[in-house]
Amino acid sequence: MTPRRPPYPLSVAPMMDWTDRHYRAFMRGVTRRTLLYTEMVHVNAVLRGDRERVLGFSEFEKPLALQLGGDDPRKLAACARVAEDWGYSELNLNVGCPSPRVQRGNFGACLMAQPERVAACVAAMREATTLPVTVKHRIGIDDRDRFDDLAHFVEVVAQAAPARFTVHARKAWLSGLSPKENRTVPPLRYEEVYQLKRLHPELEIELNGGVRSLEAAAAHLGRVDAVMIGRAAYEDPYALARADALFYGAPHVPTRREVVEAFLPYASRQLERGVPLASLTRHLLGLFTGAPGARAWRRLLSEQAHQPGAGVEVLERALGALPDEVLDARPEVSAPQPAPTRAPATATQGFGQR
Repeated sequence: MTPRRPPYPLSVAPMMDWTDRHYRAFMRGVTRRTLLYTEMVHVNAVLRGDRERVLGFSEFEKPLALQLGGDDPRKLAACARVAEDWGYSELNLNVGCPSPRVQRGNFGACLMAQPERVAACVAAMREATTLPVTVKHRIGIDDRDRFDDLAHFVEVVAQAAPARFTVHARKAWLSGLSPKENRTVPPLRYEEVYQLKRLHPELEIELNGGVRSLEAAAAHLGRVDAVMIGRAAYEDPYALARADALFYGAPHVPTRREVVEAFLPYASRQLERGVPLASLTRHLLGLFTGAPGARAWRRLLSEQAHQPGAGVEVLERALGALPDEVLDARPEVSAPQPAPTRAPATATQGFGQR
């Protein structure tokens, strides 16, 4: 069985408090082709909240998936129509978050015990939109963590024909572990995700959980269709600088200087709108992880971005404090390259104009 090559073989996971529009704008200087996600948005926030605040994004952030939390097919269908109107690339249903607050709302990981409801939600969303609808879930919850339980969940939901199953290769405990512990304590069980792909070669299966490098992602792509990277993409964002070259055959690998310079126009426009500089720069603290000058970079941003009236000159000063050989180093693309994937066109013109 040879995994298919979907439009987006690599994605960055939706992460609360992290994958906001400022992070996504920054990451587009690192990788133009990798699929990005919003933070999880509850259906009521979409239907009743300030949509510009909840859903707003810049065109250059695409390809961009909106992750929704909810269990009501009618509300999810309404959100799907709104998301298509706003121009999102995909929709994703969260069936993986185990937090107590999410459980009280009967969505997230607890829905793995209700595969028929998940199927109904997916079917309603697909009926309401032409956008791809995907499902992100765990390999199991509590004592429902045998492979047969996972296979049953996927087979029921597959009847609604989601475009992709993104499988976090850890089970979730709905009680007894915090959300943070649920990301680290249950062991990774990659083989069960591989087995799911072998059992259902017709389905698009994406692996999530514990992937820390592009090399690891490339290795998994020999067994599954796509790979999602989570916290590693936030803690060391420049680790994805080779993603477009490795997975899409794109010729350009940006330097760290180019990444920051690409972000400056967006940062300037956000500052004009009253966004504090620190809200923007907090996502850039890990840009020089593992490189000489990383500590100085973090210190300068941390100390100066919070000052009243701080503007993009803080970023420019921080760049000036680092040696040119670090700023302009361009990593070589030396890992084995999967077959280039043809992705839908992305908006690369006018970066930072919205």
